Amino acid sequence: MDSTENTKLLELEAHLRARIRGQNHVLPRVISLLKRGQLGLTKANRPRGSFLFLGPTGVGKTETVITFTDFLFGEGNLFRFDMSEYQTQESLGVLLGAKLGERGTLAIAYDRSRCGTLLFDEIEKAHPRIMDVFLQILDAARVTMASGETLDLSGFYVVFTTNIGGADLLNLQHSTFATMERHVLARAQQAMRPELFARITEKLVFNRLSYDFQLEIAQLLLDNELKFLREKGYALQADKTVLPFVVQRGFHPKLGARPMRDTVEKLIGDAVAIVLLKNATRGGRLIVSEENNCLAIAYESRAQNCGAVLV
Repeated sequence: MDSTENTKLLELEAHLRARIRGQNHVLPRVISLLKRGQLGLTKANRPRGSFLFLGPTGVGKTETVITFTDFLFGEGNLFRFDMSEYQTQESLGVLLGAKLGERGTLAIAYDRSRCGTLLFDEIEKAHPRIMDVFLQILDAARVTMASGETLDLSGFYVVFTTNIGGADLLNLQHSTFATMERHVLARAQQAMRPELFARITEKLVFNRLSYDFQLEIAQLLLDNELKFLREKGYALQADKTVLPFVVQRGFHPKLGARPMRDTVEKLIGDAVAIVLLKNATRGGRLIVSEENNCLAIAYESRAQNCGAVLV
C-alpha cells in the first residue's frame, strides 16, 4: 500500500465515529477487520472480510456500510442486494443468470468494479438456494454464473444485514445491552444455517438509539442540509428549537432514524421553497412556526404563514 492508502486507514476510525452515532461498541471491531482486509492480511481465497449486522431498523447498519465503502473505495463501489427480491427459487436465475450467456445481477455488479462491498440486506428472506451461493462466496470468494464464468470476489467485503431479534431490543427496555446482545445473537444462530453463521467473520449487534443519539444524528443531517443549501446560495442559521422539532417529526419507534433524512429535507425544503416563490431574500434564520407546526425562515419584517415569518 502507498502512503495515501496508509493515511486513509489511519483516518478511518475518526471518519466512522464522526458519522455513525450510538454504536461505539461495534466500530472498533468493524475497523479492525477493515484494516486487516485493506492490508492484505486475509487469506487469498476469501473475501477481504465478512460481517453480519444485526439490530433494529434505522440504527445505522446500512449507513455504516455506505460510510466505510465510500471512504475506502469511493462512491459507486457499494453493490446492494435486497433479499426480499430473492425469496423464490427462480430468483437464483436473477442473481446468477438463468441461462447460458445471460448476465445475472451479481455479474453486472462485478463488471462495474473488482473491489468494494457486496451488501445483502435482510438475509433471512433469501431463498435456500441463494444461501448456497453465500456459502460459496464466503468459502472461496468465487461463484460460477449460469454462463459458466467464474467470478473472483476476493476484492470485496461481504456484509449481511438482518432484523432477526431486532424487535426484542426494542422490547427489552430494562435489560443490559450485554444481555440483549446475547439474546439477539442466539436468535440469529437458531434462525440461520449453522454453516453460514459460522463462516461470517464478525457478527455485530447494533443497539437502539437513545434520545441523545437521535439528537446527534438529526444535527448531522441538519448540518449537511444547510451546507447543501449554502452551496446553492441560501445562507440559513438554525434556531435552537429546530433540532428537537426535527427529532420529534423524524424519529419512529420502530423505524429508528431511517425517516430522519427525508424529514429534514422536506421540512427545510418546504420552508425554502415558500420563500423563493415569494422572491424573498436567500438568507435568514430557520425557526419553528408553532402556529403552523412546520419550519419557517425568519427575515426582515414580513410574516407569511410557513416559509417567511417575522422573528
